[in-house]
Amino acid sequence: MSKILLLEDDEVLAETLLELLESENFEVSHVNNGEMALDASFIQHFDLLLLDVNVPFINGFGLLKSLRDSGDMTPAIFITALTDVASLSQGFDVGADDYIKKPFDFDELLIRMHSLLRKSYHTYANEIAVDDFRFVIESNELYHGEEFIALSPSELEITRLLFQNINKTMLKEYLLDALNPGKEMSEGTLRVHINKLRKVGLPIRTLKGIGYRIASS
Repeated sequence: MSKILLLEDDEVLAETLLELLESENFEVSHVNNGEMALDASFIQHFDLLLLDVNVPFINGFGLLKSLRDSGDMTPAIFITALTDVASLSQGFDVGADDYIKKPFDFDELLIRMHSLLRKSYHTYANEIAVDDFRFVIESNELYHGEEFIALSPSELEITRLLFQNINKTMLKEYLLDALNPGKEMSEGTLRVHINKLRKVGLPIRTLKGIGYRIASS
């Protein structure tokens, strides 16, 4: 199930989009201002961003620029009433993948969303690189240059999640649940796995009390 972040301060439109997107089996998180969107993107992985532009605190253009500057390449579509060429240009300049003008046809939005999601998943189907490390998603294998690195199943799962979310913080609670769904695993055990991955050279950073992220040096 694809996870969508919806930034929209028009409550009527937001409720309509929530209902329609959830009926299409998307998992949607709705926020109504740019600061909330920035916080949400920091603590959770999303597969696609749907961003209004004229929203409180941080507008959509400023939000996406901040995300792109931090290395977050999550596919993004602007949904906005702005129709002038300057706004369209600015939207793509800050890193938008697509732009749809209000009012829009919901089926058209779905087509655009599915197109971006397919491109994103196609990227994941190959490999993701950080410095001299490559993680091959299809085979679930880690390489340093051409050297295969043997890892335990738990270490492989942590590596996969970190590589698929480069420059994004993975909450320790999320990692613990991913490693042992529905059961308890100690934070100490997670730290042991992280330390082993660091020993092979992976550039994993700790955000104390929050989680971990992998970032290119």
